Amino acid sequence: MKLSSFVYFAWFGLRTILFREKKPILGTVILTDRCNLKCRHCSVNNITSRIHPYAQIQAEMRQLYSLGVRILFFCGGETFLWEDSGHTLRDLVNEAHQMGFRIVNTVTNGTLPIDLPEADLILLSLDGDRERHNLIRGDTYDRILENIRNATSRNIVLYMAINQLNKDAIDSVIQTATEEPNVKAVSFNFHTPYPDTAELALSREEKRCCCDLIARRMAEGAPIFNLKSAFPYLVENSFPTPCHQCLVIEDGKISVCGRCIEVPGLCEQCGYFFVAEYTLLFRGNPRVLLEMLRTYPKYL
Repeated sequence: MKLSSFVYFAWFGLRTILFREKKPILGTVILTDRCNLKCRHCSVNNITSRIHPYAQIQAEMRQLYSLGVRILFFCGGETFLWEDSGHTLRDLVNEAHQMGFRIVNTVTNGTLPIDLPEADLILLSLDGDRERHNLIRGDTYDRILENIRNATSRNIVLYMAINQLNKDAIDSVIQTATEEPNVKAVSFNFHTPYPDTAELALSREEKRCCCDLIARRMAEGAPIFNLKSAFPYLVENSFPTPCHQCLVIEDGKISVCGRCIEVPGLCEQCGYFFVAEYTLLFRGNPRVLLEMLRTYPKYL
């Protein structure tokens, strides 16, 4: 991370903590809900299967920037499927940097070639070893590993959603993150139980066991892009929600924190590690703040 960006984010965090501000800093643009997969834990794929137009995406980027967002994510659906009027995901990433966004990331399922060195991070979904990943996402594991190895830059962070099907495969994903040269780290989430996937949710004790394992691997030096100090709050679902510093825009509609905010009761079962980390950070939790200062610069 550039020093100027570090100073910018530090000043934002200080103002937010001291004055209890609710201004956003992180924003997500949903490019499409079209996806080439139908994963067992996903509730948001191919509902409309629309590719949102380039001009609309540009306007949404400018809108988020005007609201104060400086960390931008492109999400789907599958982001690498997005193209419109001769423009691709690469064009959007480059334009976002030109607009002034300080960090520009994208999320992908990794089944398409990974050629996006312009992105600061590419968060790539890998949900276990071959057997359990394929159980969740179809026969895609080998193709994804091949795409990781052929990627044109070392800006990949693996992204695992832990659920009932893959809770015993955490070590496998950590090992892949450790061994693959193009992978910088792994970031974990717990499954957030949308009504049609509620059976995949973990119990409190299962979450505790997962967090204990992840914490041990962190102590051993594994490249894990999460904050251990937030784990107790994730286990108990006791972190404050929603995260007012995060916005999502989809087809012109802005949601605070995420699209799931409109589902009754879902916030109270949130499994997103970054939401816990951000909300605790911006409430001034000293342990989260100190760990963030040690962890984030290693991977951004």
